[in-house]
Amino acid sequence: MASNNHKEEYVNKAVRHYSSLFRLPSHLKIVVLLFIFCIVGGISTVFPLNRSYLGLTSGLLFGIAFFFITLSADVIIHYSWMKKDPILNLRRCSALSLFSCLFWFVFIFIGSILILFVGSPNIWVKLFLVGFCATLILRLLVFYTVSFANFWQIILSSFLQPVLCNILLFFLGKFFGYSLSAHHLLFLLFSIPIALSANIIFVYFVNRVGKKIIGITSLSLLKAFLANWTEDLIDPLESFFDKLGYEQEIKISLLAFREKKKIKAVMIVPAFHPGPFKNVGSSALPYMIQNKLENKLQCIVAVPHGLSGHELNLTSQLQNQKVMDRILGSLDFSTFSSRSTPFMRTKIKGATATCQIFGECALISLTIAPQTMEDLPRELDDVIVNEAEKRGLTSAIVIDAHNSIKGPFNLEKAIDPLRKAAVSGLEEALLHTQTRFEVGAARIVPEEFSVKEGMGPGGISVLVMKVNDQKIAYITIDGNNIISGLREKILLAVQEIGITDGEVFTTDTHTVNSTVLTKRGYHPIGEAIDQTKLIDYIKQATTDALSDLEPAEVSWRTETIHKVKVMGEKQIEALSLTTDETVKLSKKLAASVFSLTGVLLTILIILL
Repeated sequence: MASNNHKEEYVNKAVRHYSSLFRLPSHLKIVVLLFIFCIVGGISTVFPLNRSYLGLTSGLLFGIAFFFITLSADVIIHYSWMKKDPILNLRRCSALSLFSCLFWFVFIFIGSILILFVGSPNIWVKLFLVGFCATLILRLLVFYTVSFANFWQIILSSFLQPVLCNILLFFLGKFFGYSLSAHHLLFLLFSIPIALSANIIFVYFVNRVGKKIIGITSLSLLKAFLANWTEDLIDPLESFFDKLGYEQEIKISLLAFREKKKIKAVMIVPAFHPGPFKNVGSSALPYMIQNKLENKLQCIVAVPHGLSGHELNLTSQLQNQKVMDRILGSLDFSTFSSRSTPFMRTKIKGATATCQIFGECALISLTIAPQTMEDLPRELDDVIVNEAEKRGLTSAIVIDAHNSIKGPFNLEKAIDPLRKAAVSGLEEALLHTQTRFEVGAARIVPEEFSVKEGMGPGGISVLVMKVNDQKIAYITIDGNNIISGLREKILLAVQEIGITDGEVFTTDTHTVNSTVLTKRGYHPIGEAIDQTKLIDYIKQATTDALSDLEPAEVSWRTETIHKVKVMGEKQIEALSLTTDETVKLSKKLAASVFSLTGVLLTILIILL
């Protein structure tokens, strides 16, 4: 059970690199910036060659020509062989050209400054050609590492803009007092193979990392990830997950409440992990379950997090559908009980367990709030269920409240107190006589909160139980954990409207993950959301549930779904390690390979 922390460390290595990704401005802004830089770059590089009105005009024309050539090249690339590329659309092609032009103009400008001291325009031409090579290397690297295009499409896309700009240099040469000599052409003859070789070496060694660790080239994995991160495409990444995954059993527990033969509310506790991020794998499955069942049963559905870690991420939408089909086939509740014990809360060494027994089924939740808690292992679920069965119960449904985060999670320290608190809560609940109970349910989806702020589409679900004089609120928020301290504020707030006790859960949805450029890659509930507004919504949903209280009956069942493909512990570690090692090696390779390339090109241009 202690290995869960170790798995989180591997996952966090990959998560750290989320913030290295960036967003681009609109295409119009990129084009405007490109035009400005080309005009400024053209004037600042040509005017030093001829410090006169003619030089100023020539520089302006040079910049305009550079701009239109670059823009035309982007349009040709996008609307021809790159039209169906999922990542490099016209906006990103233009962004690459913007950086390419900036890169190139730095070399041209240096040549313009040097000509003031050397006097010969030959130095300007040489720096122009060195800039050409640097730009070519950049474009080759980006197209090869990001695009899904084939080799020749990558070559055409990389060469088109630089070659057209070189042709521009040839035609405008007579106005600036120079011409392309045989030495310059010889430089291009040698420099282009050098640029290609540098990229091939870089790509080869980077791809070896993935091949060695998971049997998949690193850049293929990168492209699949970028396709999802930039365009929400699922298939490229999930195809790799399916290759790496293996079949496992998944447990789904259901607790259904009915009033007058009609299902009123359902709590489903799935023992899979809703990850790894965004819309990939089982990340959105809690909401998918909630939405599907609410539409089918016309009732309130809550889907709190079961005991499971990242090793139980489902690999694809096909596996999600397998789980959904089994759940939909498990809704024929036949045996109901009309009795429940009061709600029990037990604390041991910082661990809190709640327990309420419905008929012969115990509903147990676990938390160590306000200390940080993350995924609890399914082995702990097995232990608690076994303890419940030893005491004569037919079933136990265990919830990982997943409701407090502020720093690192010490799983080893938390496991034993959580187990003891759960068993103690069971024993205390069994001492109480079961009586009739009432149930009320409500759901609110705050439109002002988005996944970028940490709130999933499932919103806030509240189930209120009334047992004797006790009113208990089970509050489920569609999010990935809660900022430490907020859970306590919520429980205090609902007490103000008549709630005796309760607990706050999250679904651990990963639809919110990898949506913002933070260290975690997501916001836990309460970090970006206005906490006062959130509490007001929870109080409103709880008030609605209180007004909906009616005598009810309860049924429970646990289903085991066989042969569901998941990303196992080793696969998750391998993927995360591949990401981390690829980034590390890329930095080292870029510094060494491209620095050496720069030295070779400099020597070559000097000799020629």
